[in-house]
Amino acid sequence: MISLLKGGTYYSGGRLIADDEAGAVEIKRLGKNFSRQEGQKGTIAYSILTAHNSGDGRNLKIKFDSMASHDITYVGIIQTARASGMESFPIPYVLTNCHNTLCAVGGTINEDDHVFALSAAKKYGGIFVPPHMAVIHSYNREMMAGCGKMILGSDSHTRYGALGTMAVGEGGGELAKQLVGRTYDIPYPEVVAVCLTGTPRNGVGPQDVALSIIAGVFKNGYVKNKVMEFIGDGIANIPVDFRNGIDVMTTETTCWSSIWKTDDQVRDYLTIHKRGGDYRELNPADGAYYDGAILVDLSKIEPSIAMPFHPSSVYTIRELKENAEDILAKTEEAANKAIGVPGIAINLRKKLQGGDLYVDQGIIAGCSGGTFNNIMAAADILDGKSTGDGVFSLSVYPDSQPVFAELVKNGGIAKLMGAGVIVRSAFCGPCFGAGDTPANGEFSIRHTTRNFPNREGSKPGDGQIASVALMDARSIALTAANGGRLSAAGDDEVYTQRPTYFFDRSIYDKRVYDGTGKPDRKTELVFGPNIKDWPAMPALTENLLVQIVSYITDPVTTTDELIPSGETSSYRSNPLALAEFTLSRRDPEYVGKAKAVKTLEEGRRKATGPVPAEIEALYAMIKTLPGCGNTTPEQAGIGSAIYANKPGDGSAREQAASCQRVLGASANFALEYATKRYRSNLINWGILPFLVKDGAAFKTGDWLFVPGARKALLEKADTFPAYVLGCNTNRITTIELSLGALTDTERQILADGCLINYYKH
Repeated sequence: MISLLKGGTYYSGGRLIADDEAGAVEIKRLGKNFSRQEGQKGTIAYSILTAHNSGDGRNLKIKFDSMASHDITYVGIIQTARASGMESFPIPYVLTNCHNTLCAVGGTINEDDHVFALSAAKKYGGIFVPPHMAVIHSYNREMMAGCGKMILGSDSHTRYGALGTMAVGEGGGELAKQLVGRTYDIPYPEVVAVCLTGTPRNGVGPQDVALSIIAGVFKNGYVKNKVMEFIGDGIANIPVDFRNGIDVMTTETTCWSSIWKTDDQVRDYLTIHKRGGDYRELNPADGAYYDGAILVDLSKIEPSIAMPFHPSSVYTIRELKENAEDILAKTEEAANKAIGVPGIAINLRKKLQGGDLYVDQGIIAGCSGGTFNNIMAAADILDGKSTGDGVFSLSVYPDSQPVFAELVKNGGIAKLMGAGVIVRSAFCGPCFGAGDTPANGEFSIRHTTRNFPNREGSKPGDGQIASVALMDARSIALTAANGGRLSAAGDDEVYTQRPTYFFDRSIYDKRVYDGTGKPDRKTELVFGPNIKDWPAMPALTENLLVQIVSYITDPVTTTDELIPSGETSSYRSNPLALAEFTLSRRDPEYVGKAKAVKTLEEGRRKATGPVPAEIEALYAMIKTLPGCGNTTPEQAGIGSAIYANKPGDGSAREQAASCQRVLGASANFALEYATKRYRSNLINWGILPFLVKDGAAFKTGDWLFVPGARKALLEKADTFPAYVLGCNTNRITTIELSLGALTDTERQILADGCLINYYKH
């Protein structure tokens, strides 16, 4: 089904040849003269990256063709760019409103953000997509993606590879750089081939394929920060909507970006969307070299389910049904550990009835589930059936108004409604915990992007808990037809190309504001009472004194844990208000402890009043360190810090870092960082992303002193000597820190204290 090749491989004649002794013999037999160096230039990724690069071949400096943000992220990005000197949007910038479209929290503040975005689109020359018109990635597929393009989005699931576009999801700081004419800087990434063969069996959909791939590569980090390049003759056997559904889920593998070979089906897709001129054929060259390969036999993929609480916790539905008691017990143990709230636990085994597993809710929504092909498949399965009048419910969210309109015209919506399905407008809420929150203790199956803890909207800290499993729309529809009894689609779903999709662009033309290239600087930005400027951030001092205020030993820490999603997103235009939610579900004491450290730093900078006894005690210890005898509090900034084994899996939203910074964070400590996105966010907000070899060297409450931190940073030191100051024990422990690879610009951003300060200077 899914297998991984160890080592590199060459592509030739439609197949892969391993870069080993046996492969060399085969290459010689074919009369080829392949080399790794030249072969790397034969990938599709290479052709696109080099076309957008102004740096050298090893260190890329990329400028994107367009950008996209939604209403959780665009206010902060525009505020950052304004403070950094932006006068207009230099490239097309799409502002969608698909996240904060419910007014359940905070009164007018969600709609205030939308009014701000429209005024910004007019003032700076952007594209404003009103609420409920389209989810961010669907609009970009329909209107912006094209072969050979690159798009940057402030959402982790920015993926348009199936349309020949290399798309990257990043934190807001990276978008702000593009808005002020700078580049996106990254070492040239490794490229891994994903070779698809065969044809999916009846009932198998894109989510099944995606989950199978995620299960094969997430835990071993096989594609972490790499490009996934989809090739193979199996691509021709799946329609573009199916490809899009696989592609958007590549984010959950922790890859950096994705790209697919293109064909006439992609040409047809772009032509249907009135953009046939954006098509060109993309194929790897003969002899293209890949740094690894994932082999996917589509014919062997089975309907699958990702159990709580991660997209990589994958079983086939058949396997789950045959071993329900054991798998559910294992899932409960891991899930309850992930929740980490005393007295709160999920109990999935109570959902077993007569040997069958019953679920309470189904959702088909967003950029992964709400596509035309998925919804038509669900409609056909449910045609003439009933979802029942009991606990189970099913909601379907078409991913854009044009898709919704076509489903109305061809009868798909009537089939769904006739079966008792609730049909809603384009909204990302089910993907991040806003809307359709299940009741306490319920179990939801969803064709959405993530199933992290609380992604369905429950609040364990308040005694609430629900859970989500990810499944494909086809199996969800069959489960709905069976009254909530977990079912795997099969004979009920005949795998065929769905009816031709007719795209009505006039729906957008009549409602979407497009001011690309037409900024009106006389337009005044409209600020609601919740929209606040970023507070001032201090520059890095010569020495650094930080206290560990949260210590997390989970194998992976998600951005959802660092800053919760759901209803808190309404406050994302107010840095100080949002910061109150930092780590609230994982470590409720974090905010108070961080604020206490920030108060110490504010007192140090003002230099008024007596030095706190705690600081005096620390400096008594510091002065005993080599070369530190004359160190004074004026020479060392005080900040808070978080330790986590592997933080940053999940969302691209920068607030996972900016909230820490607003509360006075100066550094993070980790064994490794789960994604480039989160590490970049730390850098852009002036938080030093330290790496440690052993997290056991310190604990919560310990202080760390890093002498000469600023000088070592700017002089590109490989390591930073640091000291753990155990105030309760009066012991001093020496440790070694590092920062990993940094560009010169990133070093200066950290020294200046944040991206905004860097541009001011």
